[in-house]
Amino acid sequence: MELKSNAPSKDKPSSIDILSRNTVYKGFFKIEKFRLRHALFNGGMSKQMSRELFERGHAVAVLPYDPIRDELVLIEQFRIGALDGTLNNNQGPWLTEIVAGMIGENESAEDVAVREAEEEAGLKINKLIHIMDYYSSPGGTSETISLYCGIIDSTEAKEGVFGLDEEHEDIRVFKVSFEKAVELFKAGRINSAAPIIAMQWLMMNKRHLHADDH
Repeated sequence: MELKSNAPSKDKPSSIDILSRNTVYKGFFKIEKFRLRHALFNGGMSKQMSRELFERGHAVAVLPYDPIRDELVLIEQFRIGALDGTLNNNQGPWLTEIVAGMIGENESAEDVAVREAEEEAGLKINKLIHIMDYYSSPGGTSETISLYCGIIDSTEAKEGVFGLDEEHEDIRVFKVSFEKAVELFKAGRINSAAPIIAMQWLMMNKRHLHADDH
């Protein structure tokens, strides 16, 4: 019996032949259609294939956390992708999320984190801790997410409705204890990728944040 390793390959294929690349839709987002072939793990090239790529830029997401008071600031907003409510326990397309925004031209991820915290939640970030960068759904989109934990003073958080009118934002901001946030997480009320990853990170690292602040 041949045993196959589950470890990533040390010698990954690197050759890609892009035969054509065309923009087939350009609106709020952009879709490109590729015809391509790529190198195979066992040698040679794949057959020619067609793939559509959803281009929407690159984003930043921030979990605002107060380690002194053990509180988080979360948001709720309308999301078209959740319109059918499949995962939302009949809550509709208003998701419980964390602060997030797209990276603009000549902006750093850190700049966006600070700006979006102010625009979406009226928050001042005292310290940014980088959690990770990841592809949101690489089977169909080029989007990456830079994920942070933002250390805040939750007493300065202004609960209510925030967002920019020109961007059609209607964002409800609220504070919760860490314990309550974990309850929401375990109950499936937090069910999009960025807040799930951020909550998992916080659940593993919270005690170190407390140690850093005392």
